[in-house]
Amino acid sequence: MAKSFGENIKDSSLNTNISKKAFFLSDVHLGVSGELSSEEREKKLVKWLDSIKDKASEIYFLGDIFDFWFEYKHVIPKGFARLFGKISELTDSGIKIYYFAGNHDMWNFGYFEKELNLIVYRDPIEKQIGDKLFFIGHGDGLGPDDKSFKIMKKIFKNRISRKLFSFIHPRIGIGLANYFSRKSRKSNNEDPYLGDNKERLILYCKHKLSQKHYDYFIFGHRHIPLEVKLNKNSKYINTGDWIKHFSYAVFDGQDVKLSYYNS
Repeated sequence: MAKSFGENIKDSSLNTNISKKAFFLSDVHLGVSGELSSEEREKKLVKWLDSIKDKASEIYFLGDIFDFWFEYKHVIPKGFARLFGKISELTDSGIKIYYFAGNHDMWNFGYFEKELNLIVYRDPIEKQIGDKLFFIGHGDGLGPDDKSFKIMKKIFKNRISRKLFSFIHPRIGIGLANYFSRKSRKSNNEDPYLGDNKERLILYCKHKLSQKHYDYFIFGHRHIPLEVKLNKNSKYINTGDWIKHFSYAVFDGQDVKLSYYNS
């Protein structure tokens, strides 16, 4: 087959003991305003995390939690103290929190792991949760076509590109990156639903299913809350976003369902 169906699994992990629930969330894009300001959405996210802390065994941040993130050697982007404090509280209490780098926050180089005790992945993984097999990732660069985006992603992930960007003073570099980040978000993630036969992530899931069975595919990136039945035993879930929908997915040990936070 001539078409590219994205990246291979780079890492996988196994969890055979889920005593509570697993929660999945993506695309908060903190740092820019939507229907609510960035600060208002951060407070809402912290409130949500507080509401699930007694129910959660695991939490999965599926990328683009920040509209832009770049760690200089001695500088990180300003803000987000409320969120970082709540994450630290949860990980200190023993809740595992997994962070999948998205196309807007891929330039993290250790701060999340060292300071917040997050488990960071840069590519999709397969994972056993309870007796269900999941395929989990942000979702960018997967599926057929979209060659220009895939080329750009390779450039951004390149070590030389990261090194060159680090030479730019943060006052200029972060401002410049925020401009392109907003432009990228508007052009790549906010298209209307294209239908089962055209959505790249659905095509990707079907391709993966032709090779191996997965009970659930869970992605973000698309900014549309979706539950798509791929066959009678497999489902694709997109977690939507926290700019407009405030949606997330929950696995209760039996099934994955979308929910919405309205508080």
